[in-house]
Amino acid sequence: MLPCGHAANAAEARGCAHLVVERPPDHYGWFTGVGLAYDLLCGECSKDDDPRSHLIVVCVGCADRVDDYSDLLGWFGQPEIRHRDTEPHGMWTTADCAVEPVNGRCVAALPGGWLVLTEAGLVEIDQAGSRFVAPVSLAVEPPDRLPADPPRPALHTSPDGRYAAVVTDFGRYGVVLDLVTGAPVRSLDRGDYRYRHASYPVAFLESGAGTVVVTATDWNRLDAFDLASGRLLTERETSWSGDGPKPEHYLDYFHGALLTGPSGRWLLDDGWVWSPSGMPVVHDVAAWLGGDVYATEHGRGLSVRDSWDHPMAWVDEHIAAIQPIGRYDQPAVAGVEVYDVVDGRRVGAFAGPAGRMWGHDGLLYVVTVTGLEIWDPEDGARTGVVAGFTPIAHNPRTGRFAELTGGRLRTWTPAS
Repeated sequence: MLPCGHAANAAEARGCAHLVVERPPDHYGWFTGVGLAYDLLCGECSKDDDPRSHLIVVCVGCADRVDDYSDLLGWFGQPEIRHRDTEPHGMWTTADCAVEPVNGRCVAALPGGWLVLTEAGLVEIDQAGSRFVAPVSLAVEPPDRLPADPPRPALHTSPDGRYAAVVTDFGRYGVVLDLVTGAPVRSLDRGDYRYRHASYPVAFLESGAGTVVVTATDWNRLDAFDLASGRLLTERETSWSGDGPKPEHYLDYFHGALLTGPSGRWLLDDGWVWSPSGMPVVHDVAAWLGGDVYATEHGRGLSVRDSWDHPMAWVDEHIAAIQPIGRYDQPAVAGVEVYDVVDGRRVGAFAGPAGRMWGHDGLLYVVTVTGLEIWDPEDGARTGVVAGFTPIAHNPRTGRFAELTGGRLRTWTPAS
């Protein structure tokens, strides 16, 4: 017989006696300092000078009842953050560079250097210097009485370095340019419904025929276009007037930032649904472009969270990492959740990482105010810090990171 009064298996979490009732009151989580484990305390017990003195061992059923019927109001204490730092090794380069990126961060990788969005347009830079590529003209964003986030420009490049997309995150419009000719090849328009609530959904893919751009053409629709020919590759019917039953392939989902997997097979979508809640989804691009034109209407949801538009990265072909830790009904915790996109399940989580994030060679690289942190997602520990280096771009093929500030271009490539 456990202290909760039940002859059953003990739960991992302890709880206060006030939660051992049919309808438990709302509660707080108290981190134990071991991993992400936490105990459960009602509001009154959490105010005590020695709140842990109220904790008793409870059975699995009692703990589940708290999870089912009681809201988690907040956290006390800190989860375990593992640091196993060693000196990071890599190759540095430094060069003078007077190019100023818009927003201080509009830089994207090219095979032999970097592309920068400046006030004058697109500029290519490398260790040898800079070259003006093309001016950029975006459609004027319509006024919005209820902007969720301020619109800001963003830059994306194709893996082969031939194309670039300049878009307005939390805005409606964008454009794809051919970097060889400098000419625009496709205008982008994500539709006029709720576009202020997420980063612009756009990504590049490499197919056997050439480069493909994937972009939102409505709030709940993605399309793929062959850039060489301009041909739409994903013709299908997805509209619904609202009358009668919903069509089989109707999607009630707002697409968000898109992140292509290492091989181009998978596409991670940081979108959202009402009420609102964040819902990262993974799309099978191979199936979509291989003939299943409704594949993106039936993407695999990974979780339901209290927010969206957070850092995410690919660890490898099948594993994705998303910040922070949390569910739609729980306050978030700074850290990373790790998902197997094939099975659509969470396979790990660890506290600590918070900031812009990239994946390379099975590790996660996270930008903080003090430098570039390196995290091992298998161990859930930080393994090193490149102090004083705060990159704004990463080349996924070479592993090189770039920092462009104060008239200087610095790059660092981790040792393999």
